[in-house]
Amino acid sequence: MRELSGRYATFTQRLIDSVLGAPGDTSSEQRRAALARAARPGGPADGLAAPLGRYVDTVARHAYKLTDDDVAALQRAGNSEDAIFEITVSAALGAALGRLERGLAALRGEEPD
Repeated sequence: MRELSGRYATFTQRLIDSVLGAPGDTSSEQRRAALARAARPGGPADGLAAPLGRYVDTVARHAYKLTDDDVAALQRAGNSEDAIFEITVSAALGAALGRLERGLAALRGEEPD
């Protein structure tokens, strides 16, 4: 993602720092990987196990398609409810920031990546 700029850059950075830096069941690196992957769905899943990578892609692209069975599968794979929540928040933030970045680029007349 690009360097944050503009009117809300400070607030956006505080939000990112809060999501990625707070203590939790997942590591900061896992949350950072979820955010980065969701910002560019289908990209590398560095730092995420396969089931979490697929989950992050679904959150980023088609969150409305997630079911209780999807969450149950992650729990069976050894993820706690707190870990799933943290990855979900990171993925949602990444998806939002990715869309914002692409939208602002379009307003500037830039070609999409």
